[in-house]
Amino acid sequence: MSAITPLHDETLRTRLDAAMAQVNRVLLGKPRQVKLAFTCLIAGGHLLLEDVPGVGKTTLAHALAASFALDFQRVQFTSDLLPSDIIGVSVYERETGHFRFHPGPIFTGLLLADEINRATPKTQSALLEAMAEGQVTVDGQTHALPQPFFVVATQNPMDLAGTFPLPDSQLDRFMLRVSLDYPDAAAERALLTGSDRRDLLAQLSPQLDGASLAELSRRARAVTASSALLDYLQGLLAASRRHTDIRVGLSPRAGLALLSAARTWAMLSDRTHVLPEDVQALFVPLAAHRMVAARGASGEHLARDLLANVAVG
Repeated sequence: MSAITPLHDETLRTRLDAAMAQVNRVLLGKPRQVKLAFTCLIAGGHLLLEDVPGVGKTTLAHALAASFALDFQRVQFTSDLLPSDIIGVSVYERETGHFRFHPGPIFTGLLLADEINRATPKTQSALLEAMAEGQVTVDGQTHALPQPFFVVATQNPMDLAGTFPLPDSQLDRFMLRVSLDYPDAAAERALLTGSDRRDLLAQLSPQLDGASLAELSRRARAVTASSALLDYLQGLLAASRRHTDIRVGLSPRAGLALLSAARTWAMLSDRTHVLPEDVQALFVPLAAHRMVAARGASGEHLARDLLANVAVG
C-alpha cells in the first residue's frame, strides 16, 4: 500500500468520488450525511436514519444501492408485519415430500427497512441475527445472506403515533444513527425547481460493485491507528461508563465500531492514519443511540458532553 494515500489507485478513487457525487446530486445539501452513509457501508455496519417523513431517507437508500450495484429490497414495516414476511418461510412440497425454504426480502444486498419502529418488537427482532452475523435461522436451518449485506432502516420520531421504540439490543446493531434534517433554503429551492427525485434515481448508474466495495473495506482496515489515538478512544469509552448521567455506557463492541468507522472516515479523507478529528466527527452518530441516560438527557447531549470533557492526548 502506498505511504501517501490509502486510495492511490486512481481508478478506484475516481469511481468512489463519482459515486459520492451522484448521491449528492440526488440528496441535495447533505454532503456530511452522505459521507456518513458511505462510511457505514464501507465499514460493514448498518445505518439508522431517524427523521420526520419526507426529508429524503428512502431516496438516500435507493441512491446507495444504485451507486454500488447492490440488489435492493424495500420492506414497509407495519404493525401486522410478521417475521416470516422478512426472513422467508419453509413450505411443504407434496411432490418431494420435503419442506423447501422460500427466501424473504432480507436476502438482498441492501435492505431498506422503512419505518422500522412501526413494527412490533417481535418483528423488529427478526433482523437481529441477520445484522449481527449475516445469516438467518429458520426451522433449525441456517441460511447465509448475500455479501455484502447492508441494512438501511428509517425511523420516525417517537412522538409520532403508532410507533414502538427499538430495544437497546436492536439499536446496538446499527453502527450509525443519522438525521437528515430539513434542507437549507438553497437546497430546497433546487428541489422545488429541479427534476423529480424519482426521475433522477432512474438515471443513476453503478459506479462501484461488490468487488470494489470489498477492496475499499480492506483498505479502510489497513488505516493506522496510533497508541495515542487508541488512548483517546478508550478515554471516551471509559468516560461514558462513569458519567453520572449515563446509566449504561458504551460497550467494547461500540469501541470496535468507532475504530472501524474512524478508519473508514480517514480513508475517505485520503489519509493513511486516524486523527482525533475522525473520532470526533463520528462519535455523536455512533454513540448517542447506544447510551442509556439516567436522568432523561438526550444521547446527543451526553455524547457532546463526553467530547467536550475527554482530553486528546
